[in-house]
Amino acid sequence: MKATKRHLFFAVMLNIALLLAACTPQSQTPTPTSAPAPTSAPVPTMAPTGGVVSATPGLDINMILLPKFLGIAVFDQAYEGAKEAHAELGNKGDLIFTGPTAENSVAGQIETLTNAATQGVKAVMLSNNAGDQIAAAAQAAQAAGVKVVTWDSPIPSAQGESVFVAQVDFNETGRVMADMALSILGPQGGEFAILSASPDAANQNAWIAAMKQVLAEPKYANLKLVDTVYGNDQSEESYNQALALVDKYPNLKLIMAPTTVGIAAAAKAMTDEGLCDKVKVSGLGLPSEMASYTLSGCAPQFALWSFKDLGYLTYHLTYLLASGALQGVEGERFNAGRMGTYTIEKDPTRSNGLRVLMGPFTVYTAENVNQ
Repeated sequence: MKATKRHLFFAVMLNIALLLAACTPQSQTPTPTSAPAPTSAPVPTMAPTGGVVSATPGLDINMILLPKFLGIAVFDQAYEGAKEAHAELGNKGDLIFTGPTAENSVAGQIETLTNAATQGVKAVMLSNNAGDQIAAAAQAAQAAGVKVVTWDSPIPSAQGESVFVAQVDFNETGRVMADMALSILGPQGGEFAILSASPDAANQNAWIAAMKQVLAEPKYANLKLVDTVYGNDQSEESYNQALALVDKYPNLKLIMAPTTVGIAAAAKAMTDEGLCDKVKVSGLGLPSEMASYTLSGCAPQFALWSFKDLGYLTYHLTYLLASGALQGVEGERFNAGRMGTYTIEKDPTRSNGLRVLMGPFTVYTAENVNQ
């Protein structure tokens, strides 16, 4: 009897267990699916919250300083500033100062940028003289791991460029030139012409466009811009273009040259031809090249900034970008040695560009040109 009861008990318990198993949902193995494609993180447009980034000295980063072309004094000064920063940071890599001839500027700059990666270069500092023609080469260089930082003259579309180091605010340049023209010609105004560098020089074109906007203000109503010509930043060609302007416009009173080559050539042309009493010269020039013309009254006023400082600042920024210390996004702050702290900001003159603004202008007259 006891055995029968035991058997009955086990039978009941077994039935209960089976019943519970039948009522419990069974786990299912999910049908295998392909893994989702990985997504890249969005490119940051704003810097993360943080302090001022400083460079780690002593790295090994080969860098090229690429001017519009060789043989221009202001670019030599920029190289002096870059060399100062190179030594200060103890970069074990090379600082290569190279560039094309004036006649081969566009193709030469594109070629240098195209070959940078295969030559072990990690960064190119470019003063662009090729407009957007150089954008494809800049993009290819960036894709190959070469940082491209522009200075003096940017890539208009900003394609292939990390950051532009602006010597001054480009809109301010237009106002400074308009103010100098008004100061020289007086409230009665008169005809003036622009002697620019090359048609593809982004900085020149931006300055001229900014000046034209300023000239639309009532204050400048009596200043009449009659022509814009190009000397391609070559002394002889600029000299001849200045004389051609005088021949073409008998009432011309001023030549405004936003290029150091053009302003010196125009001042020499007016001086050589004895025309300084009739036609004045102004624009952007080097004090060392313009002092005699300013003291003689041929070029009463001109303006510029320090190209040595521009080269120095550009080098610091580029070193930080090439080392990965900076991402190259809006809002990042960094230390630039003796020049202090700067911020990467939106470039108000280009819809897709970023810039670091150096500044300021110095306007030179007979009172300060030799200081």
